[in-house]
Amino acid sequence: MRLDKYLKVSRLIKRRTVANEACDGGRVTVNGRDAKASYDVKVGDAIAVRFGARTVCVEVLSVAENVKAADAGAMYREVIQNS
Repeated sequence: MRLDKYLKVSRLIKRRTVANEACDGGRVTVNGRDAKASYDVKVGDAIAVRFGARTVCVEVLSVAENVKAADAGAMYREVIQNS
């Protein structure tokens, strides 16, 4: 699944166009590297999204096309970043 779609389906970012802009703006990294919106997300990937001064780091646990809002949190696990 594309990175921008994963961010939207998992509810990390509310809209796919916003997710696409975040990827193009260099605010999203996967496994420590800047990622384009077309990156193919796989289970085990570490995704970091910068929201202003806050950075959210998650590990991908599952990839699914359609997920209910209540189950979206099960698609990833938030990781505490050591910095």
